[in-house]
Amino acid sequence: MESWLPFVLVAVAAAAMLVHGPIPQLDRYHEFADTRALFSIPNAADVLSNLGFALVGLWGLGALREHGRTLLVDPALRGYSIFLLALVLTALGSSFYHLAPDNDRLLWDRLPIALACAGLLAAVHAETHPPTQPMWIPLALVAAAIASVAWWSFTESRGAGDLRPYLLLQGAPLVLIPLWQFLHGSPRAERIAFAIAILLYAAAKAAELTDHAVFDALGFVSGHTIKHLLAIAAGAVITANLVRGASGSARRCTPRFAAAAAPAGRDPFRG
Repeated sequence: MESWLPFVLVAVAAAAMLVHGPIPQLDRYHEFADTRALFSIPNAADVLSNLGFALVGLWGLGALREHGRTLLVDPALRGYSIFLLALVLTALGSSFYHLAPDNDRLLWDRLPIALACAGLLAAVHAETHPPTQPMWIPLALVAAAIASVAWWSFTESRGAGDLRPYLLLQGAPLVLIPLWQFLHGSPRAERIAFAIAILLYAAAKAAELTDHAVFDALGFVSGHTIKHLLAIAAGAVITANLVRGASGSARRCTPRFAAAAAPAGRDPFRG
């Protein structure tokens, strides 16, 4: 029964959303609090704060580059690669959107966020469901990420935007990852890292919803800019855990992956 619990939770959430009906985008979504320009860059704080996503993503990709052979045989690392690449794309897509916020540009902001969620789900599923992961799982997750954003864009263009698939995909890692880690006995350090990341991401969403209130209260920074910084911090915590593991100090590697990645007796993450 425990192995079915994650599936049941996702099915219940999907059913609840189906019964609820379409979830539209918030009114006046594109009217952000901080519109100040800097060096001729409009909405500069919301644009430039995205740089952190690129830095974190490139940091992680650089660490994994040293283990290119392992990437070919370890589905967990392939999932993390999708996540890290999506962080870099988030920096580009979100910056592009915030330069001139509208629905057409928002598509390129939401798409890499959805891909990041898909990558994390694929990575942690592979880590917690050894000895191997069918290739269709990450491919299906990536396809679901693209489809969720495409569905919102299509329905929005018809005047009745529906965020249900996108919201379901965003919420899935917050529930499934800690549940998978608990049920399959992931190392304590990994569970703590993801718990911190989830709390930071939850705080980021709260800051997003209080964009104007935060800016009115503080005057120098808006809730949406803080949202970017907290989300970057969440990604950094996950990436730091991955990089630490890739150096051979913390990450659990299943016996099959280890045997495929390196000769017996060698740490596959030390080349």
